[in-house]
Amino acid sequence: MSKLTDHLPPTRIKSSSVKIQEMLFGYLAAPFCAMISNAVFGSYLNRYYVDVLGWTKFGVFATLLPMLSSFVVILGNLMVGQWIDNTRTAAGKARPYLLISIPMVAVAIVLMFMTPTEASAPVQMIWIAVTYNLYYALAYPCYYTAHSSLVSLSTRNASQRGLLATLSNASTVAAAGVGASIIAPILLQPLMFVSGPNGIDITASYANWRIISIAFALLSAVGIILEYFFTRERITEESLNLNLKEEKIPMSQHIKACTSDKYWRLVILFILVFQFGQLCKNSSMSFYSRWMFDSVVNSANPESASAAIMSTLGLVGGLPAALGMFVAWPLANKIGKKRSIVIGLAIAAVGGLIAFLNVNSFPIVCTAVVLKGIGIIPAQYVMLALISDILDHLEAKNGFRSDGFTMSLYSSIMAGLGGLGMGIINAMLTFSGYVNTGYAVDPVSVTMIDDLSTWTGDIIYRQMGGTEQVLAFVYLGVDIIAGILAILLLWKMDVEKYVPEDQKTIIENQKAAVLAEGGTWIDPEERARLEQEEADRQAEEERIRELKEHCEKSGLDFEEENRKYFDKMEKRKNSLIGKFLG
Repeated sequence: MSKLTDHLPPTRIKSSSVKIQEMLFGYLAAPFCAMISNAVFGSYLNRYYVDVLGWTKFGVFATLLPMLSSFVVILGNLMVGQWIDNTRTAAGKARPYLLISIPMVAVAIVLMFMTPTEASAPVQMIWIAVTYNLYYALAYPCYYTAHSSLVSLSTRNASQRGLLATLSNASTVAAAGVGASIIAPILLQPLMFVSGPNGIDITASYANWRIISIAFALLSAVGIILEYFFTRERITEESLNLNLKEEKIPMSQHIKACTSDKYWRLVILFILVFQFGQLCKNSSMSFYSRWMFDSVVNSANPESASAAIMSTLGLVGGLPAALGMFVAWPLANKIGKKRSIVIGLAIAAVGGLIAFLNVNSFPIVCTAVVLKGIGIIPAQYVMLALISDILDHLEAKNGFRSDGFTMSLYSSIMAGLGGLGMGIINAMLTFSGYVNTGYAVDPVSVTMIDDLSTWTGDIIYRQMGGTEQVLAFVYLGVDIIAGILAILLLWKMDVEKYVPEDQKTIIENQKAAVLAEGGTWIDPEERARLEQEEADRQAEEERIRELKEHCEKSGLDFEEENRKYFDKMEKRKNSLIGKFLG
C-alpha cells in the first residue's frame, strides 16, 4: 500500500490549527455530498427492493440476504480498518482510502439499480446479492471507515476535536434528516415510485431509479474528493515528524487492547443499540408514511401524499437536529458529554411514548417526532468526540492507537445493522401479510372487500391491522427501547475525567521514544508554532511569486498591488467576521 500512497496529492489544509475552511468543507459540506446517497438508500432501498423489484416474491431471500450479508459487511469493515491501522503515509492513515473508495462507491451505486428485471428469479437474486454486498461490504466501508477515523486523527486539541465531531455528525444528520427525509420525498419519491392505475408503475419507476443512481454516484464522488483535499491528520503526522518507527500491529493485538477496556466495550454496545433503533426508524419511515395515515390512503395520488407526509416528518424531526448543531457542543462542554447524551435520550424516550396515544394521528406523531429529534441531539453530535476520548485513553494505556479497528467496527455497526434491520422488517412485513398495492377496503366499514367483481361502492387500498401494528412498532417503538438500553450502558461512562492525564501520558511516551532514538524533543506547542510559521512562510512566498507574475503580464506595479493586498487583509481582520474567526 505504501507505494500506492507515496505520491498522493497533498491536502489543501496547511494550518496546524483547525480553521474555518477545514470545518465547513472537510467536515460538513463534503461529507454531506458523499453520504446523502447512502442516507437515501437507508430510507428507500428496502422499499425499492420490495415495491419495484418485488423481491418478497423471492420468499425467505428478502429476509435472509440483508441479515446474512451483515456478516460479510462486518468482515469488509474490519478488513478496511486493519488496512488503515497499518498505513503510514504523508497523506495520513485514513485519507488515502477516501481516494481509493471513489470508483468503488460510484460503480457499486450504479450496479445496485441495474438489476435485469427480464431475467429469471435466480439471476435477479444473484445480481441483487452481489451488488448489495459490493456496496455495503466493500465500497462504502472503504469510504465510511476512513471518514469516521478523521475526527480522532485530526488534532489533539479537545475543543477543536469536539467542534469537528459536531460538524462531522451534522453532515450525517443533514444527509439523513434533510436529504433523505425532506429533499428526497419532495423531489424524488414521485419519480422513484411512479403512481399507476393499479398501484406503482414498476417499469417507469425502475427506469427513473437507474437515472437517479447515476446522479447519486457522481455526487458521492465529488463529495469524497472534496473531503480528501480539505482534511488533515495532524495526529498521524506527529509520528512522521518525530521520525518514530511505527510497528504494524496485528488485529489480534488491537482486539485484545480494545476489548479489555470497559469504556471501549460500553461505547461499542451503546452504538450498537442506539443505531439499531435509529436505523429501524429510518428504514420504516417511507412505509409508515405511505400506509398509516388516512389522508394518504384516501388520496387520489397516495405516493405524492405520502411524500408530503414523509417530508413533513423529516422537517419537524430534522429541524431540532439542525439547530442542535449550535447547542450540542456548548452543552456537552458545560455538563459533560455523557450527561448531555443521557438527559437527551430520556427526553426522546418520553417523547416517543406520546406517539402511542394514537399512532394514526398525524399531529400526535409529529409531536413525538419533534421531541425525539430534540432528545437525540447530544447522541448524534457528541458521540464521536466521546469515542475520540476513549481512543486517546487506549493510546495512553497501550502505547499505540486503534483508530482503524475501532472505526471499522463503528462503520460495521452502521452498515451491518442496516441490513439486519432490513431483514427483520421484511420478515415482519411478510408474516403480517404486507402487499405492496395494499388490500381493497370499504372506506365506510374499513373491512376488506372479498369480491371486487361484484363491488359497486367506493374503494380504498390500505394494509390490514397486523401490518399496521408492525409498522407502528418498528417506526415508533424500537428506538424507544434502544434509547432506554443506551442510557443504562452510559451510566458508568466516566472516561472524560481521564482526558488531561491521558494527554500528558501520550506526550511523555512520545518524548521518551524520541530521546531513546537519539532525537531532539520539541514540545507540541512549540512544534505546532514552528510548523505554522513554516507554512505561512511558504504560502507568502507563493503569493508573492504569483502576484509578480500577474503584475508582469498585466503591466501593473507590484509594490502598489502588494500594498492593496495588505490593506485588504487589514480590513478583513478588523471586520466582524474576521474578529469572529480570529
